[in-house]
Amino acid sequence: MKRFKNAGDIKVGVVGYGGAYNMGRNHLMDMKKAGMTPLAVADTDVKRLKVAQAEFPGIRTYTSLGAMLRRSDINLITIITPHNTHARLALQALRAGRSVCCEKPLAITTADCDRMIELAGKNKVLLSTYHNRHWDGCITQAVKTIESGAIGEIVRIEARIGCHGKPGNQWRSSKSISGGILYDWGVHLLEYSLQLIHSNIVEVGGFAKTGFWAPKTVWKGDTIEDEAFAVVRFTSGQWLTLTVSNIDSNSTEDQLEITGTKGTYVFGELNWRLIQPRGDKLVVTKGANPLNEWGRFYENISDHLVKGEKLIITPEWSRRPIHILDLACRSVAKGVSLKAKYS
Repeated sequence: MKRFKNAGDIKVGVVGYGGAYNMGRNHLMDMKKAGMTPLAVADTDVKRLKVAQAEFPGIRTYTSLGAMLRRSDINLITIITPHNTHARLALQALRAGRSVCCEKPLAITTADCDRMIELAGKNKVLLSTYHNRHWDGCITQAVKTIESGAIGEIVRIEARIGCHGKPGNQWRSSKSISGGILYDWGVHLLEYSLQLIHSNIVEVGGFAKTGFWAPKTVWKGDTIEDEAFAVVRFTSGQWLTLTVSNIDSNSTEDQLEITGTKGTYVFGELNWRLIQPRGDKLVVTKGANPLNEWGRFYENISDHLVKGEKLIITPEWSRRPIHILDLACRSVAKGVSLKAKYS
């Protein structure tokens, strides 16, 4: 893999400057903070390219990834487009010998992840996924507390998110474009969970309810599931469940509940609770999560390319939650649990 003398030599850009949360701008700003040099933006929407030019004076703009690859000497490209385009665009960039970061999820299917990993290895370029929430305060605090032995041995993790509400009109509500209800927040919750369970995946079972919201949305039959559930079995005997719902009337801000032999740890985005038995009583300790450190993602990418430091979010790591989601969706269709190919 090509190394750079300093971070400023790494020319970076994004594919996709639209969408919510100013994601294109935020990615470029974080790359710049990590010392890299913003060079180019590609988007099919000319209006968004004008916004990029206003926010990053002098940046080069293109209406396609192909044009960016042909006309610029960009080194690292972050793909910020709908989920079902990640693999196609990433393979195009990797084939041209450019390093790639994909917004999560890396892809929708395990097979697409495999193709991307194989090509990145063949062309000796970087491939990663923007799992910025690897450094969320909620999970860094959970890892610290659980590794201290506060809840003993982990028995199970229950990950959940959702409420009762009709999916919107955006592409994330399309099953074929997004991959399904599990692929948005679900991939984050799985990435959290896989930082806590250090064991190989054995099998995945999936369950889903569809048809309640579909007639009421613009996507009709292509609407994401009303609710989906996955259960993951590990070689250690531990298990993990994931629920993402648009029909849960008893929603909670808790995202993960980790049950151990000596206690239970529960956290949401802002707060955590540690519940420990003390004789015939339960002692509950509460606290606020530390601040998120999302900038560490691109700092690690830069340090990897310049100093050869270990890449934290490897493509193999980010394939693990995709493999679980892919198996869960296939399990729903088949009505049986499926054995894992990758551990």
